Amino acid sequence: VSQNKDGSYTGFIKVQLKLVRPVSVPATKRVPSLQAGRPGPRAQGVKRRTSFYLPKGTVKHLHILSHTRASEVIDALLRKFTVVDNPRKFALFERSEKDEQVYVRKLADDDQPLRLRLLAGPSEKVLSFVLKENETGEVN
Repeated sequence: VSQNKDGSYTGFIKVQLKLVRPVSVPATKRVPSLQAGRPGPRAQGVKRRTSFYLPKGTVKHLHILSHTRASEVIDALLRKFTVVDNPRKFALFERSEKDEQVYVRKLADDDQPLRLRLLAGPSEKVLSFVLKENETGEVN
């Protein structure tokens, strides 16, 4: 973690991805033209999607600012994996362990994960971050 001239901080957070459903990524497939050798209007790329499951236990480190919001962290994670699904389908959660109990809280879009990480200290038992499917029924 380092402090910037404007008083903000820059540092890394670690996010575990615990996704149950597959994610979609772009897949461009070339459609051959009807007449070989002549590029026709159908020779352009056709936009398609490929879906796959992220491997269990996938962890990603992100370099962010202390004022980076949870919604921006979600967007950055989706960009890193070139996921084309709607970012509202996902939510960032904070996970903590205390007295052998695990507590999970969904972060609000405006929460600042690096600031939370700095306030919690270095122990991942006190605070860690998890990306999961958004549990509200808002997105179809």
